[in-house]
Amino acid sequence: TCSPKTVGPFSAVGYYFGRKLHQELNVPVGLIHSSWGGTPAEAWTSLATIESDEDYARIAQRYRAAQAEQAELSQPDSERAKARAEARAQYEALHAEHGFELANNALRDPGNEGEAKGWAKPDFDASTWKTMQLPTLWEQAGLKIDGAVWFRKQIDIPARWAGEPLTLQLGPIDDFDTTYFNGRKIGGIAAETENFWTAKRRYTVPGDLVNEGKATIAVRVFDRIGGGGIYGKPLQMYLHTTYQKSNPIRLAGEWRMNIERSIHERHRRSPVARDPRKNPHLAGVLYNAMLHPIAPYTLRGVIWYQGESNVGRANQYRKLLPAMINDWRTLWNNPTMPFGIVQLANFKAPQTDPDNQSRWAELREAQLMIAQQPHNGLAVAIDIGEADDIHPRNKQDVGKRLAMWALGDVYKHDVVPSGPIFKSMTIEGQHARLHFKHAEGLNFRGEKLTGFAIAADDLKFVWADAKIDGNTIIVSSPEVAKPVAVRYGWGNNPPCNLYNAAQLPASPFRTDTWSAPR
Repeated sequence: TCSPKTVGPFSAVGYYFGRKLHQELNVPVGLIHSSWGGTPAEAWTSLATIESDEDYARIAQRYRAAQAEQAELSQPDSERAKARAEARAQYEALHAEHGFELANNALRDPGNEGEAKGWAKPDFDASTWKTMQLPTLWEQAGLKIDGAVWFRKQIDIPARWAGEPLTLQLGPIDDFDTTYFNGRKIGGIAAETENFWTAKRRYTVPGDLVNEGKATIAVRVFDRIGGGGIYGKPLQMYLHTTYQKSNPIRLAGEWRMNIERSIHERHRRSPVARDPRKNPHLAGVLYNAMLHPIAPYTLRGVIWYQGESNVGRANQYRKLLPAMINDWRTLWNNPTMPFGIVQLANFKAPQTDPDNQSRWAELREAQLMIAQQPHNGLAVAIDIGEADDIHPRNKQDVGKRLAMWALGDVYKHDVVPSGPIFKSMTIEGQHARLHFKHAEGLNFRGEKLTGFAIAADDLKFVWADAKIDGNTIIVSSPEVAKPVAVRYGWGNNPPCNLYNAAQLPASPFRTDTWSAPR
């Protein structure tokens, strides 16, 4: 049942997709969330399919090599097993030297030593501590460790707040935290909280702790594995009165920082081999473990938000993802099962060079090609990504755009299922005219239409002038007398702002085939 208590750990894209369908169809909408972050498409494809095609030989080889290694390690008298056992013993001993025990290769918290040392107290002298700009993962600030790190910040409480209960917002913290205000613990999240590493910290400061003048916020962060720290957005870090959010005290910026106990990340590479049947990055594993158990359910369709882990293999993806889709349709005995694909969002530094090579653009091109095959669809996200976050926060528009595809193509409602999709180009002297599907009401956001580059037969792209002419786009540049190719939104994080009347964004595309996808 969908409720505030159950929806939190569910897929946000799935929730917004289902909500939109429910609103438009006025029938109950069931959703199955089967996903594993950061995984490649081959993990969701049957091993039989991978092994049947030479184009996937390296993928199959990785699985078989892992399988052979696991088989040898299962023999305790083998040389490899003995070497691995010795390496594991050394690995655990090294962690013990730094005061840590391990649980599934993640650190166990050895206990809060900083509190006993007075690090949470407002009168503690932290002037010798180093500083760090928050929010950030501390690895991005040069601190390449796992373990416990303390953060302190002194603020000024206005007189009008004295005696009032306050609300402290810190955003997400990876992994666990213990948070103090003027020396008293006011909250904390540990392993018992589901998805603790993404949970937004929101704690109440009792009014008896709130006095006019200086106050100290202290946060002990324990990172058990991977990235660590207070890492959300600056606007997520603030303090306000519980009954009035206006004029908050902003907390992003410089904090004092001190390490309680740590181990360098170079010592955290485990010598333990993962059973290939449980490795979500190997061929067939998630197909076996996460699709077969739900295959008896009757599905109306699938929404698919993946691709980052296959960036750099766009040419292979053109064939691999359709093979995976065919596996799913075979498994469900439904050769026309609809499959909606989310195209990769913009990511990394904004693009300034019109003549660039981009693996993200190549993967988007593969997704566009696959989405135009029968019974597939596309939700474009090129305008709602974030330069510094591979998991952009705007899931609502992604879900809505997938729902528009489903309503139009699957449920046959009178809606536009997609943004403009490039169809063809004609050359008119010094101009190139671009034709699109779903081009009714072309428009742009901002001062002018951007994101178009044009080239002659010298293969050198320059930024182009572009204007809307009915349902077409006319592209030109004074630097290109005889245009032969146009690109739009071609880059990791390109400038592009073309939409149709449904306010759905145009998919990035290119008219040339000059550089083969990798």
